[in-house]
Amino acid sequence: MSALSASIIAACARGLAGPSVRWVNCRPATRQRVYFANHTSHLDFVVLWSVLPRKLRSLTRPVAAKDYWNSGLRKRIAVNAFHAVLVERGSKTAEGDRTAAARNTLDLLLEALGTENSLIVFPEGTRGNGLEVGPFKSGIYYLWSRRPDVQFVPVYLSNLNRILPKGEFLPVPVISRVVFGPPLKLEKDETKESFLEKAHAAVCALREA
Repeated sequence: MSALSASIIAACARGLAGPSVRWVNCRPATRQRVYFANHTSHLDFVVLWSVLPRKLRSLTRPVAAKDYWNSGLRKRIAVNAFHAVLVERGSKTAEGDRTAAARNTLDLLLEALGTENSLIVFPEGTRGNGLEVGPFKSGIYYLWSRRPDVQFVPVYLSNLNRILPKGEFLPVPVISRVVFGPPLKLEKDETKESFLEKAHAAVCALREA
């Protein structure tokens, strides 16, 4: 699949989800960013990626669960069209291997960022019910601690869980919303707890935006 294929898929995603897009105290920019969002559907990264301006899409790599996206057509779409970074989910990894898996995931994300790319991540780690934003995993904090030069931009997604409900294969067209918020304001000595609290609150604050 090519960049043209990705553009076609993005256009189809926008047509299916009909997303309204708002940028609140934030504007599209080519500088490196980590877009972090709530997670309710397998369509989340596709729709979020699709609403970015074309120039930003070419620089932005979604992070997705390997156990779902690592086979057949899904893999061709995720890897070849979107240049997604496929990672192991903690719940899918043996207990004794979780620390090593977390380190490996962090290394993959740092490599994917490089010197010019941005990422799309879902700090909850698994899909929620669409009614509330679940606790954030600590991985996003460790990513920031290694790359504090990158802007961390909160995003709130709504109604995507109704388009492709958990366990369903065929999507149902529904109007959705994508709201981008202002980049996090962080201190150099930010603790893991304070970072996660700020990040979670930033996403939740966009529900009413």
